[in-house]
Amino acid sequence: MLCVSERAQFVPSRVLHLRQLPTEVTEQEVLALALPFGRVSKLITLRAKNQAFLEMASEEAAVTMVNYYTSATPTVRNQPVFIQYSTHRELKTDNLTNQRTHGALHAISSAAVHSGNMASGGEERAFVPAQSPVLRIIVENLFYPVTLEVLQQIFSKFGSVLKIITFTRNNQFQALLQFSDTVHAQHAKAALDGQNIYNNCCTLRIDFSKLSALNVKYNNDKSRDFTRADLPTGELEPTAAFGVALPPYGATAFPPTFHQHTGVSVPVVPGSLVSPPRVALQMAPPAVHSVLLVSNLNPEVRGVYGDVQRVKILFNKKENALVQMSDATQAQLAMSHLNGQRLHGNVIRVTLSKHPVVQLPRGAAGQEEQALTRDYAGSALHRFKKPGSKNFNNIFPPSATLHLSNIPSSVTEDVLKDLFSSGGFTVKAFKFFQKDRKMALMQLASVDEAIEALVTLHDRQLDHNQHLRVSFSKSTI
Repeated sequence: MLCVSERAQFVPSRVLHLRQLPTEVTEQEVLALALPFGRVSKLITLRAKNQAFLEMASEEAAVTMVNYYTSATPTVRNQPVFIQYSTHRELKTDNLTNQRTHGALHAISSAAVHSGNMASGGEERAFVPAQSPVLRIIVENLFYPVTLEVLQQIFSKFGSVLKIITFTRNNQFQALLQFSDTVHAQHAKAALDGQNIYNNCCTLRIDFSKLSALNVKYNNDKSRDFTRADLPTGELEPTAAFGVALPPYGATAFPPTFHQHTGVSVPVVPGSLVSPPRVALQMAPPAVHSVLLVSNLNPEVRGVYGDVQRVKILFNKKENALVQMSDATQAQLAMSHLNGQRLHGNVIRVTLSKHPVVQLPRGAAGQEEQALTRDYAGSALHRFKKPGSKNFNNIFPPSATLHLSNIPSSVTEDVLKDLFSSGGFTVKAFKFFQKDRKMALMQLASVDEAIEALVTLHDRQLDHNQHLRVSFSKSTI
């Protein structure tokens, strides 16, 4: 075996010496540090001394790895690891060590999202990683809006961000982000996966994309090519549909980050750091108002996610309206859950307005302006007017299953089914709550149909003093 009492060396070598490894470290964890930089030929772990030696397939790969980790200290199980060149020019290992190393390499290759190629040649068997410089990002628990600029700010700490495309799929905000180099993508994923952008919300879930490059056609609030300032903004963006001027794009507004990044130095932010010493995102929540700019949306749907205070239809664009919620939290909920849904065949668009409040028309205002503004501040239908109301715990995204409540004891299952069927809705399933027949679940044919049913039948009078309450459910029947 090798003598491991060697001092730090500065002469490049294919063999690298790793120190201060965790006691229970595995071969897979050691190899995971090296594979982004090139092929690994051999590995020796010395757990009793918390050390390891690994031999890269080329000296160039070893140099790249040492240079990177010199300025960005790697961690294994939240413990810093130190990497330096070994005085050994190659590793001489026995058959048992070879078998264990090959087994670890095979395990990583089998678990990889994009499997690499195994090339055999005696003791020189190696794993060739085939990861992409493009990351697929899903943002869960989207309480605050996450913009393209926010993603660029976070991920550019790890390397040159070339292109970003954002979109919504399966009611989740997602993005594709292309780095200039696969190594940068690898380390961004390792550092950021599972972290919160803001305290206790907007959690990042990151995987490697199957794409090797992104094709960006427009520079706007949904997509950006930081290498092409000459791209058009496009004509079908939701923001443009609201008549809001887009900021200038290109090098002057968002210059590309074409420089070598040498690690991250960001102060810890409580609540937005999964475990030290991972990277704290240090993102302050955006300053937001309680006013939304919406199109193709009935106020009744917005009432599911908060109490609507005022609505003003825009004079020159009557398909759009300003909607003031009770507070910024309710505005965020309405926007995150409703933007991109469909109502009566039209796509609902919801974004934050620059207006802090919806102004009521003054006495001298014209008759049409008076007719375009409604004040719902005193509405008896508000769901969240009581502090600590249990309704705050039952806010869910639109779904095909509706939660019905405030059902009179005289109303039967057939009566409720007929009520929805007569409105043109397809009832797939129905179930009363076993312990409380004032509540029930009703499953319709689609999410779109459920949204329309809520708009049509919420607050429908069932007897002389009871009105049906309709909301979205997280359950299925």
